[in-house]
Amino acid sequence: MNLPNRLTVMRMILVPFFVAALLYPFPHHFLAAFVLFAVASYTDHLDGKIARKRNLITNFGKFMDPLADKVMVLSAMVCLVSLDLADVWIVVLMLAREFMVTSIRLVAADRGRVIAANIWGKAKTVSQIIAILAVLLMQYLLELGGMGVLPLPAESGLIMGMIGDILLAIAAFFTVLSGLVYLRRNWDILREGA
Repeated sequence: MNLPNRLTVMRMILVPFFVAALLYPFPHHFLAAFVLFAVASYTDHLDGKIARKRNLITNFGKFMDPLADKVMVLSAMVCLVSLDLADVWIVVLMLAREFMVTSIRLVAADRGRVIAANIWGKAKTVSQIIAILAVLLMQYLLELGGMGVLPLPAESGLIMGMIGDILLAIAAFFTVLSGLVYLRRNWDILREGA
């Protein structure tokens, strides 16, 4: 197994640790979740860069890399909903988009076509990662405030909650936009089977 594929597998392995750190409260658990998610996100950037630079692109990587991304982001979003830090409609949009894109890719693969990622899909992923990391970081700051370690104004929770909501809404926008672009560019695949 080459280095990019090992990084992809490592990202998958980090997901349950991230979920546990986020859902089971212990001192500084938001920081632990932030670090785990940041490391996992960085491996996403790193594995693709190494695979392209060293010509180490494999079928395993083509399949597992996007799957690992989806598992990582959707696990985080489900946890944020569980903690009442994100609205469920955002997760539903993200799930619907991923099911749609995966379905189109499966139909295309069955017809011998490979559909490459595009800039809108990358914008979607980056906006999701930034939103998740920002929410985790702000929750950690609020945790420090609750411990008396960091003096925060009384309205900090409200302000940070609004910032988190805005960032998650931006991620939802790019999720929908990338899904619509994907659908439009690959509509012929669906028409062929109708």
